[in-house]
Amino acid sequence: MAGSGMQDIKRRIQSITSIEHITNAMRLVSAAKLVRAKAEYEATTEYFSDVVNSIDSIFSQKGEIPERYLSEGRELKKTCYVVVTSNRGLAGSFNANVSKEVDALRAADTEEPVFVFAGTRGRDYYKRRGYEALALYTGAPEDVTFSDALALGRPVIKLYEAGEIDRVVLVYNMFKSSLEQKVTSIQLLPFGESEEEAGGGAGSAGGTGEEGKADSASKGEKSMEVEYEPSAKAVFEYLIPKYLEIVIYKSIVESAYCEHTARRTAMQNATDNAKEMMDDLNLYYNRARQAAITSEITEIVSGADALNG
Repeated sequence: MAGSGMQDIKRRIQSITSIEHITNAMRLVSAAKLVRAKAEYEATTEYFSDVVNSIDSIFSQKGEIPERYLSEGRELKKTCYVVVTSNRGLAGSFNANVSKEVDALRAADTEEPVFVFAGTRGRDYYKRRGYEALALYTGAPEDVTFSDALALGRPVIKLYEAGEIDRVVLVYNMFKSSLEQKVTSIQLLPFGESEEEAGGGAGSAGGTGEEGKADSASKGEKSMEVEYEPSAKAVFEYLIPKYLEIVIYKSIVESAYCEHTARRTAMQNATDNAKEMMDDLNLYYNRARQAAITSEITEIVSGADALNG
């Protein structure tokens, strides 16, 4: 029985050792991808934050925005959710938190929503619940291009212009620190809804989280009268789809950075846990081996005493 128990422990040690090698390799891969994703995120944030804030300052002049883009007096029935997740798991609660946020927002919907997905994890989650994707991006998030963001944004604008959807909400992981990613919901269209009604999203112009709201507020305070050529309507007709596409692109880049940060942390924790389990199992194995040796010695001594007697 002791030998059988030792073999079981030995098999468990070998199994956990293999798992530890895998999780450590995944941690190293995520750390390498994180360097690239961080560089892309920082470059994108520096450029697109200026663009988004500039558009925010223009949108603060609501008197010039076409009425169909404003929430005042508009009944919001059907929502389009732009859901940004990863293509793979093993990243802790990274994807689950996004799905929970969307489900919480959906509780207030009066009609079945429409979905746009960046990442297969979100697509698979809602496909199992009977929802199909209006548009889908399944490539590596760190390889996303602006053309990919256009492919996601254009069908949304088309439905909004046709009156088939009344609201567009973006849900993704926003980077807070290397140890924290915060799920954020931003109402991209229409403009003008309060933060509470938008589910904790953006302010009047759909900024990016708390930082975006602060930037938008500061821009609003410094806003000046703008003359539009050829007309205000023509300018906004051009800007609003671009604004939507820019924010979607930035959210995918930021989500990629958060994903690799979360996966690196999750794989580091898994590796540490595997090492801890191996230490415990090695201790059990040594104790079992010691007990087996002691038992054999006892049997030999007992047999010798019996012969001598």
